[in-house]
Amino acid sequence: MRPRSCHNRKVREFDTATVLDRDQLRDVTLNDEELMRDILSALIEDTSRQMVLLDAAIREQDVQKCMRLAHYSKGACANVGANAAAAVLKHIEVKAAGREFPECSASLAALAGEIDRLRELTSAT
Repeated sequence: MRPRSCHNRKVREFDTATVLDRDQLRDVTLNDEELMRDILSALIEDTSRQMVLLDAAIREQDVQKCMRLAHYSKGACANVGANAAAAVLKHIEVKAAGREFPECSASLAALAGEIDRLRELTSAT
C-alpha cells in the first residue's frame, strides 16, 4: 500500500486491510477454535520478536536483512489471515528495497498497532 500525502503529513491506507480474515483462519485450522487461538498467539509472539530484529535492521540500514525479515513475517501473517499486518510488512519490504528507512521506521510503528489490534481480537474470543 502506498502512503498518500494529506496536508503535508503522510497518511497510511493500511486501514483498508482487514485486521483478521476469520474465514482464512478457519480454513487453515479446519475451524478448530483451540487451534485458532494457539496459532494467533504464536503469530503475535513470533511477529513481536521479528519486530525487534526488524527495528535493529532498519537502524543499521541493512537492506537485505530488512527485506528478509519483513518477507518472512508477511508470509506468516498472510497465511493465517492477518491481512492488515501483512500489508504493513509488504510496505516495509518494498521501502527497504528502496533504502527508504525512515518510511520503514514509520511503518514499523504501524505494525505494532496492528499486532495490538490482533492481540485485542484474540483476548476477546
